[in-house]
Amino acid sequence: MAEQTATATSTFCWNELRTPDPEAAKRFYTQLLGWTTREMDMVEAGSYTIFVAGDKDVGGMMKTTKEGIPPHWLSHVAVEDVDAATKKAEQLGAKTDVPPTDIPGTGRFSVITDPTGALIALFQGK
Repeated sequence: MAEQTATATSTFCWNELRTPDPEAAKRFYTQLLGWTTREMDMVEAGSYTIFVAGDKDVGGMMKTTKEGIPPHWLSHVAVEDVDAATKKAEQLGAKTDVPPTDIPGTGRFSVITDPTGALIALFQGK
């Protein structure tokens, strides 16, 4: 989520692809959309691919590590306080899938499932 620190709250700010085959996805999206990629080393999570359109980072990609999770895009929404927003989401009936977690040098995020079953990530930039 490089360069994604100054985003208006309550707006979509990042999209992330989780897939068991990052190389195939990389080929597909670079050929389809003309994106380029660059790799980031995420110490705890391993390699992270940034999708780039022109000179702008437009999304990221990680290898799915859990069995049974299909490939999917996960949208991130900017919030002022990820801890408070996660707590409020739970009070409104959401389930927390990933608790508020730091992304070193970038910010903080959580992943929730809304009461209808849809996944979304909450993101607080550094």
